[in-house]
Amino acid sequence: MGILVFLPLVLPLTAWPIARLAGQRLHPRTATVLLTSVSTVMALCSTVCLALLMVVGTAQLPGDPLPAGWSDPEVRESVPRHEIVGKAAIPALLAVLAACGRTLARHVRVRRRAHRALAGLPGTEVAVLADRAPYAYALPGGRRDRIVVSTGMLGSLAARERRALFAHERAHLAARHHRHLLLVRLAARANPFLLPLRTAVAYSAERWADEEAARAVGSRRAVAHAIGRAALAAAGPAPAPTLPALAAPGPLPRRVAALLGPEPAARAWPSLFTAAGLAVWTAATGAALSAMFSADSALTLAFLLHAAAPL
Repeated sequence: MGILVFLPLVLPLTAWPIARLAGQRLHPRTATVLLTSVSTVMALCSTVCLALLMVVGTAQLPGDPLPAGWSDPEVRESVPRHEIVGKAAIPALLAVLAACGRTLARHVRVRRRAHRALAGLPGTEVAVLADRAPYAYALPGGRRDRIVVSTGMLGSLAARERRALFAHERAHLAARHHRHLLLVRLAARANPFLLPLRTAVAYSAERWADEEAARAVGSRRAVAHAIGRAALAAAGPAPAPTLPALAAPGPLPRRVAALLGPEPAARAWPSLFTAAGLAVWTAATGAALSAMFSADSALTLAFLLHAAAPL
């Protein structure tokens, strides 16, 4: 067990370079799947290690619930005596479980509330709400996946831009982006070092849907126009800038700038001899080491507990 039990708690730092580079150097589909997988594995491993530290910390408490053989001097000598860290892991793990539970509960509550808001409307793929506020979103689940759009949003877009909007939301539903987003939100709750990956996946999922919409309508510029007009409508009355003016730092302008540029290459795995390739392999190695170290620590502690109180 030893120091290896601590490493999965900090190995998410190895994914920070790819979180920064993914949106620039990887295809959005590749970036979304890769970052979601890495963050999920690392979050599970860090949570397992917190649980192992909690077991060690619990053993130091008076009247601990572990087997009586745990107090055998030889066994306790073999177990890492991370007393302070072990005790601190108890509230830390409870906080992680509570935060993840709140995130899941809020996710379910919001989806149920959204589906209830559509009760009584025709069961079509697109649900149009009579609301002057401009918005549109993909709503999975229920009897069928649906696209929800307000009359305010429809009124602010031209016909081709509306087609781009619907294609974008259909892409979200088809690729089940809500699952990726939920997983990275839970991962960030489990380990705050994974917060940059959550932000990166939120952006890459939007870019993935942008590219699918551009392919569906046959025009990357039409999707860029739709994004720009939707953003301006949501922001309220303002002078309508040109598309190049929108291509400035920030998530929405970055999406517009990407659509005005060349289509991203569909190559799934960058070369190791590039910055993106090195970052990808660093993140993948960090995830693999997290899994290996957490499994090693879990097996070591299991063997020690079994030696202390064999079944």
